[in-house]
Amino acid sequence: MLYYLFEYLDKTLDVPGTGVFQYITFRSALALMLSLLLSTIYGKMIIRFLQRQQVGETVRELGLAGQNEKAGTPTMGGLIIIFATLVPVILFAKLHNIYIVLLIVTTLWMGTIGFIDDYIKIFKKDKEGLKGIFKVVGQVGLGLIVGIVLYFHAGVTVRTDTSSSDIFKAPTETVILPAPVEEKSTATTIPFFKNNEFDYAELLAWTGEGYEKWAWLIFIPVVIFIITAVSNGANLTDGIDGLAAGTSAISVLALGIFTFVSGNIIFSNYLNIMYIPNSGEMTVFIAAFVGSLIGFLWYNSYPASVFMGDTGSLTIGGIIAVLAIAVRKEMLIPLLCGIFLVENFSVVLQVSYFKYTKKRFGEGRRIFLMSPLHHHYQKKGYHESKIVTRFWIVAIMLAILSIVTLKLR
Repeated sequence: MLYYLFEYLDKTLDVPGTGVFQYITFRSALALMLSLLLSTIYGKMIIRFLQRQQVGETVRELGLAGQNEKAGTPTMGGLIIIFATLVPVILFAKLHNIYIVLLIVTTLWMGTIGFIDDYIKIFKKDKEGLKGIFKVVGQVGLGLIVGIVLYFHAGVTVRTDTSSSDIFKAPTETVILPAPVEEKSTATTIPFFKNNEFDYAELLAWTGEGYEKWAWLIFIPVVIFIITAVSNGANLTDGIDGLAAGTSAISVLALGIFTFVSGNIIFSNYLNIMYIPNSGEMTVFIAAFVGSLIGFLWYNSYPASVFMGDTGSLTIGGIIAVLAIAVRKEMLIPLLCGIFLVENFSVVLQVSYFKYTKKRFGEGRRIFLMSPLHHHYQKKGYHESKIVTRFWIVAIMLAILSIVTLKLR
């Protein structure tokens, strides 16, 4: 909203200093600062409101150290993250940008699913919450929306530029190069490979001529799978104080670097990466999102004054997935969100091995003392603060390695 106001003041009334609002970096800085203030100042008010409403965590007996002390701690703290993210975005982002629209829809959509789940757990006294099938339907529904919009919307394009190396070979000659072309494409980035672009449409090349128009048959299911997997991964990671919020902030910050360079024609040309017009605007959203996560950590770090609940964890996972897909870096998710992947995989591995050994030997056996993985380390006697700090360190290493892939091919 403020962007449009200052744009009017700059272009129509020529008010000095208002042109600074055109810069993504300036608006991102404002979004970051405002989200930090909102999440820390108004976060306390939201926590008090949740306490008055007796929105307390019901703790299941799992035999973990310090578990009973968490009983009654307010949950649904994801509302803090959602509120502190959306307010700066509405104020400072270009609301007509298709990527911003998608991210706002994702935040509200996944936040609603998580809120319903938490509401059923707390007020209906049903520990299972929203049935798994309804969660999956909601995630698939969002995946359909995101996939269809990214594939069919005219504003979602990439730009192909012709190399200008001939200019340097013959500086005395005038070389006329073809104009850059913005085009619809299902191309994405594969890390560590020299020619690191892959087009989903190529998977249908065997069908013959005109296969490109059927690329949506591959692209949309991939989007659905990624959104479902990452949101569930974030949900599983939210098991001890500060783990999900901290690791997510690190991953999202790395995605912010990707969106900024991919949406900037100068940086994308220098780094020789795919230029995605208008995607740089997502940096404003990311700045607000990172600020809200860090502000939430003020209350969620050990010992937590509030838990994010599914309201927060499902929202975080959905946003990260959509950001990665929009900036054509979804193939980096296993690396960038390695913590989510390992947490998810530990549960799958544990359950599969238990069922297999029970069928074969008549007695279920376990690989980990408990899953997800962070509970395994709790069972081994590590304090949860140490576990969280070490997971953060691993997340930082993975984020740095992901950023390095911009030039490492």
